[in-house]
Amino acid sequence: MMRSPPLRLLGNLLRGSLPLASSLLAGCFDSGPRLNEIQVLGTHNSYHIQPRAALLGAIASFEPELAATLEYTHLPLREQLERGARQLEIDVYADPAGGHYARRAGLLAIGQDPSSGLAELNAPGLKVLHIQDLDFETHCLSFVACLQTIRGWSREHPTHVPLMIMIEAKQDPIDDPLGLGFAVPVPFGPAELDSIDAEIRSVFSDADRITPDDVRGGAETLERAVLEHGWPSVLESRGRVMFSLLNGDATRDGYIEGHPSLAGRVMFTTSPVGTPEAAFFNVNDARADPSRIAELVAAGYLVRTRADIDTIEARSGDTSLQAAAFASGAQFVSTDYLAPNPAFGTGYVAALPGGSPVRCNPLAERHACDASRVGLLEAALP
Repeated sequence: MMRSPPLRLLGNLLRGSLPLASSLLAGCFDSGPRLNEIQVLGTHNSYHIQPRAALLGAIASFEPELAATLEYTHLPLREQLERGARQLEIDVYADPAGGHYARRAGLLAIGQDPSSGLAELNAPGLKVLHIQDLDFETHCLSFVACLQTIRGWSREHPTHVPLMIMIEAKQDPIDDPLGLGFAVPVPFGPAELDSIDAEIRSVFSDADRITPDDVRGGAETLERAVLEHGWPSVLESRGRVMFSLLNGDATRDGYIEGHPSLAGRVMFTTSPVGTPEAAFFNVNDARADPSRIAELVAAGYLVRTRADIDTIEARSGDTSLQAAAFASGAQFVSTDYLAPNPAFGTGYVAALPGGSPVRCNPLAERHACDASRVGLLEAALP
């Protein structure tokens, strides 16, 4: 089928000037939907590979409920993005000197060598894993490696809707009932929190990122900008990434300290309504309080919720949480199952209704997001 001349023109422009092409396409569709007026599917603990069978069995002998929650393995990050995931989540552990997580003490419980022998784990920098010494299998050992994979895919697909990368800074010690010598995580103090921003900046340029400063503009606070002026449009933000810190309480407060309204910071935070930094919220269970998500979305905030939690839905085949999550209006719906786990036998997967990587937010006003044209937001132009 012959493509229309405007799309051919935009395709040629994309090869030389993505911003210009996006600007012209935005003109064809007026301003188009804003970031808070669409909905995408994402993944939870996107790096995760379930523990090897013997270790998972050992964990189950002490903590069967914990072991059950660990039975999921994600596709590699690139394949997740190829399948339509537009939100990823990465857990990071501080390791400023290097080598803090190179020894995997849990392997001693199954008679295996705890020394990883992996040079990447001995190098300084943030490491990616779920639970130290026990649940450490991952598609990318370091935060920078994860980010480089995402950046590579992004540059190959310059018309993708903005990616949301959610970060959890992990620092909790765990019980060591056998005295195996589990690593005690390095706390996330000011230097460690700064290192998250620094490593993101080392991979993604300013032009690649959507930051709190970008959204705040000239408004007095980030929250006022979101509520009174709104988020950038999807079309003008295509090909870029944004980051959010999932931690609350002291870790979040430490990240904000000295950066009111997140001035100069890379990540958005899960800050309470009414605070200068409020823009993004994490509400895990859309069934527990569905009105809360709807209220936050209606006000103009971004919200993440989950389609499935702790393997429960995947084991039973229950899609009610998934349905509630998509109906809630949360812009980001995370799953552990872009592909089914054959061991469960239920065939459970989560998929964005309509099968596209992006759809109109079910709570968006009709004039803000035209469902008949939203698929063009990620059009593979010539």
